[in-house]
Amino acid sequence: MKKFDSSRRRFFGQLLGGAAVGTLLPAHAAGTAAPAGMVREPARDVPVRDDADVIVCGGGPAGAAAAITAARLGARTRLFEMHGCLGGVWTAGLLTWIFDFDKPGFTRELVRELDARDARRHKNPDRFVYEPEAMKLLLEELCGKAGVKLQLFTSAVAAQRDGRRLAAVLTESKSGREAWRAPVFIDATGDGDLGAQAGCGWESGRPPENIAQPLTMNAVAAVKDANALATYISFFRDTQRHIQAVEAFKGELKRAGIETSYGHPTLFHIRDNLVLVMINHEYGVKAYDAVALTAATVRARAEISRAVAALRKLGGPWADMQVVASAEQIGVREGRRLHGRYTVTRDDLVAGASHADAVTRATFNVDIHALTPAGNKTETISHGGFKMKPYDIPLRSLVAQDVDGLLMAGRCISGDFIAHASYRVTGNAVAMGEAAGAVAALAAQNHKPPHEIVWSEAVLALDALRVRHG
Repeated sequence: MKKFDSSRRRFFGQLLGGAAVGTLLPAHAAGTAAPAGMVREPARDVPVRDDADVIVCGGGPAGAAAAITAARLGARTRLFEMHGCLGGVWTAGLLTWIFDFDKPGFTRELVRELDARDARRHKNPDRFVYEPEAMKLLLEELCGKAGVKLQLFTSAVAAQRDGRRLAAVLTESKSGREAWRAPVFIDATGDGDLGAQAGCGWESGRPPENIAQPLTMNAVAAVKDANALATYISFFRDTQRHIQAVEAFKGELKRAGIETSYGHPTLFHIRDNLVLVMINHEYGVKAYDAVALTAATVRARAEISRAVAALRKLGGPWADMQVVASAEQIGVREGRRLHGRYTVTRDDLVAGASHADAVTRATFNVDIHALTPAGNKTETISHGGFKMKPYDIPLRSLVAQDVDGLLMAGRCISGDFIAHASYRVTGNAVAMGEAAGAVAALAAQNHKPPHEIVWSEAVLALDALRVRHG
């Protein structure tokens, strides 16, 4: 028996690269004791891949746009996504409602492709409802055609730097821990995970308390006849009724004995007898706190279930209403805002700022959801107390300040709380992703860091792409 144990120990030691037989041995077995309440993880060698010019972390609206653009411009591109689909809040988050989308480039291509699949409702060019499943398939197909090396179920968990330059990202997946090198990286995680891991400075929430905007869980429900619920569905059949529909829906919820945590409970029509249910707010949750996110998700899903069950008991047009899918990813409005080489601020929105290196012009109003349940009862959504003007988002706000070789795209770019409440919507995220992908490709191909790329050169590359892809 001793001989067998010895052989087994040698086998596992070789398998683990000569490390101790397992990571569960106490820290003092390695010769140094960990502090009380801590376990010291043994050092280990991690396999490294060096087959990409551009690595994008996060496959949501910004990340998918960034990866597809970089690959179309000839960069060997890898895209890592933690969920089992692309699209982020669009798909895993079941958002189905898009703002600030009337822009040139990749946004128009997405609109055209969704229309070709009959997957878009309320066809305002600036805002519309779409089918989440169609969006999943579309983004996967576009990545495949562009040559993006896509890996789902994979999270970025650490970063390594060579001086100021980001040199590698470490991921965890069913394949274990792996390291990936590239000359250029893009943080499109939404919450700025990669930037924080790499040592970027960041902020979150509204100062001085730094409370972030609330989270929202969305769900898709089936109803007996959507036409019978027209009074309660915002923008139904391309009407402009929204506030009236919200108030009518709120009345029905009250009749059912339900007061929702979101003061503007909303229904949107997806197609046929499928509707999006948006009734939830989760307050005071940090997007980078897994324990808090878990609790918020559990509360939110339960609230949706209670509300739909109560509506169903009303009978009439609500009879047989049933949740068919709740989001696997609760909707986060605000995570980290990474420090960039320019910070978009409230002053930019007041002045309608213009920049020579503008990657897109944002037109969505300041949209601050109440930060507390008490505030939700008095002013569910505020607009910052001023009238904003359309403004430019400059490339510099997408370039990390503290780390070279790193770009940001989406809601984690460099901005203050007020500006973020405007640019965070997904139309802007797509445009930022497209710009970051173009700059990343040029940087890698020219052996330069992103901050040395001249925006006018990226514009020429994007213009050529738009001719080819519409």
